[in-house]
Amino acid sequence: MTDTPATEPAPGRESLASLLGGRKGAIDATLPPVAFVAGWLVADSSIGWGAATAIAVSIAVGAFRLLRGDKARAVVVSLAAVVVAALIALRTGRAQDFFLIQLLSNVASALAWATSIVVRWPLLGVVVGLVLGQKTRWRRDPALLRAYSRASWVWVFGQYTLRVAVFGALWWAGEVVALGIARTVLSWPLVALTVAVSGWVLHRTLPSGHPGLRHPQPPE
Repeated sequence: MTDTPATEPAPGRESLASLLGGRKGAIDATLPPVAFVAGWLVADSSIGWGAATAIAVSIAVGAFRLLRGDKARAVVVSLAAVVVAALIALRTGRAQDFFLIQLLSNVASALAWATSIVVRWPLLGVVVGLVLGQKTRWRRDPALLRAYSRASWVWVFGQYTLRVAVFGALWWAGEVVALGIARTVLSWPLVALTVAVSGWVLHRTLPSGHPGLRHPQPPE
């Protein structure tokens, strides 16, 4: 009797979270701002102590990342951002200005993502395309282009614009402790939520018969 080969189940659509990941990096990025606030509080509102504490923690996190096998370039960039943030706060004499780079970077990100959607180069598609090694093939699939565009709006409003609104209000009011808390809450928990919601929008937008993110379909 000849064995009949078992029929392999059709692979399910790959989740956006499994492709993007990044939770560990997002957690690491929250530690220096928390350290700044802690040092600032313990040293009786001393920006110098807050800055020194943040830089020390950033160096420790960077060393851990290197031991974990992360790229040296990413570690240097992260450390440089903390150093620049500390220098800004020391220069202005306002502790809330340690978070100014974070505020401005989210303004820039919101504008960049919104512009990318308008010009039909949604950044979510660019990022996922690079991760999957597709280069720009995904843009030749009308269904993927439409899905990436809709899902990218989740990043514009659900992450970057929300952060700008919260960080901006707290920075203007000089609420240093609240900025530290917001920096933590609106980091990896918000990133995880954004990835989940944008992934849901992405897959809901794709037609039911579409083979998924790894298989762009040419226009008919």
